[in-house]
Amino acid sequence: MNPRRGARTRRAVVALAAAAVLAGCASGTGAGASDGPSAGAGPSAAGSRAPDSPRPAPATPAATPRGTLLVADFGGDTVTFVDPRPGRDRHRLGSVQVGTAPYGLVVGDDGLAWVATAEGVAVVDTATRTRLTRIPYRTETGPATTGEYRGGGMGIALAPDGRHVYVGVNVPGRNGVLEIVDTATRRITAAVPVGRRPFDVDVSPDGAEVYATAHDSFDVTAVDTETRGARRFEVAPYGTEGGLGSWLKPHYAVVRPADGRLLLPFEGERLVVLDPRTGRSTVERMTADTHQHGATLAPDGTLLVVGTGPILSEDRGPSLTVRAPDGSERVVPLDGPHEDVAVSGDGRTAYVTQGFTRDGYGNGITVVDLTGERRPYEVPATARPLGIAVL
Repeated sequence: MNPRRGARTRRAVVALAAAAVLAGCASGTGAGASDGPSAGAGPSAAGSRAPDSPRPAPATPAATPRGTLLVADFGGDTVTFVDPRPGRDRHRLGSVQVGTAPYGLVVGDDGLAWVATAEGVAVVDTATRTRLTRIPYRTETGPATTGEYRGGGMGIALAPDGRHVYVGVNVPGRNGVLEIVDTATRRITAAVPVGRRPFDVDVSPDGAEVYATAHDSFDVTAVDTETRGARRFEVAPYGTEGGLGSWLKPHYAVVRPADGRLLLPFEGERLVVLDPRTGRSTVERMTADTHQHGATLAPDGTLLVVGTGPILSEDRGPSLTVRAPDGSERVVPLDGPHEDVAVSGDGRTAYVTQGFTRDGYGNGITVVDLTGERRPYEVPATARPLGIAVL
């Protein structure tokens, strides 16, 4: 997705009035990237500018390079545009305020980003870098707070036809809901009960079903997008012993386009392959031996899975698993915990966010060359980057 950006310029003509009339200058504010310039106050002394002399036009955001990253700043209230190319003087291209503790995000072919925050689903025009609106949740989630257990949106996905957005909403202390947004009217049209703390939301290739992966209830809920009917599948290859205190829970999933099965990684040891048509699952071996969170698929079907680090003394450190369609794996070590991952359109580069949901997070993005020609390197982002998309 490569939104085009049109250049806009504004010029203002200022005429001086008599000093007795002018008591001061009012400054204006505009919507846009928070790193960009805002309209400043006028001259501090009357007569400092010649009559009819135009003010300089305020700068506008430069065209965003293809491959720019959009990340959710879970430790703040913004999304940030990041240029991941090496050797840049400035990687952060600007930020847009969206709401408290943004978690997941998704970007459509029209360049609109939909961001799950603690306060609602924010809609951001990535071409102009402005927030268009924020849609409040239908479900009461309590005060907007921060941190891993905060209420509000978590996983989020866009229908293949772009007509609906699906967001998993965490309701502290009880099961969550899947809220459905009509992208034309920008309104919540339905809310379907799902499991507890819906970390991730995915859509079937044909758009007929939505899958909410719920961390604290060890399950995936499949929701029919027409009837809103729901089916629950337990996904617990280690069992459910320990309940809320267990580490061995599902986090993120991906849908394999070839057959519509869900792939859910666990602990760098087991990959659950769930068939949502039957509810049956099989388990394949993984090799990273580390606690795992974010996952995505490259265009060629390669599975990328983020390893956050050890939870037991014998576990290995943070990593990125690169799993080929034939099941063979390569494990790339990472420096410190990470949370989510996105991949470039050509499948050659992975971008891993350092904003781990638990303690030990970072404020940057690790860039991994999947061809192995370049060593991983870091670029600065902002406050605890979590969800990520490639524009």
